[in-house]
Amino acid sequence: MSENCIFCKIVDKQIPASVVYEDDELLCFKDINPSAPVHLLLIPKVHLASLADAGAEHADLLGKMMVRVPQIARDNGLHAGFKTQINTGRGGGQEVFHLHVHVLGTPAPGLD
Repeated sequence: MSENCIFCKIVDKQIPASVVYEDDELLCFKDINPSAPVHLLLIPKVHLASLADAGAEHADLLGKMMVRVPQIARDNGLHAGFKTQINTGRGGGQEVFHLHVHVLGTPAPGLD
C-alpha cells in the first residue's frame, strides 16, 4: 500500500467508495466523476502505479483483471457492450497513479 494513494486508501477502507465487486486481489467501484451512465474503476488491491510498471510477475493479476471485466460489466447492466480504458502515465491521461481499468457504458433498455 502506498500511504498517499487515494485508491490504496479505498482498498484499506479509509475512504468510502460505492463498491460493486471485491475479491482477495481486486476491487471495483463507481467512479465519483462518471463520464458515462455506468463508469466503474477496477483496481488491483496491491499498489501498482501504472501499466508501465507492470512486469512478468504481474501477468496473472493483469489476466485476472481482464477476465473479470466482462462479468462486472454485465452485473452492472452493460449487456449490449462496454468500453474499457487504461490511461498510462501523465502523457496518457492518468490522474491517479494506481493502475485502474475504466469500464464504461450505457445500459441497453430492456436488457437488464
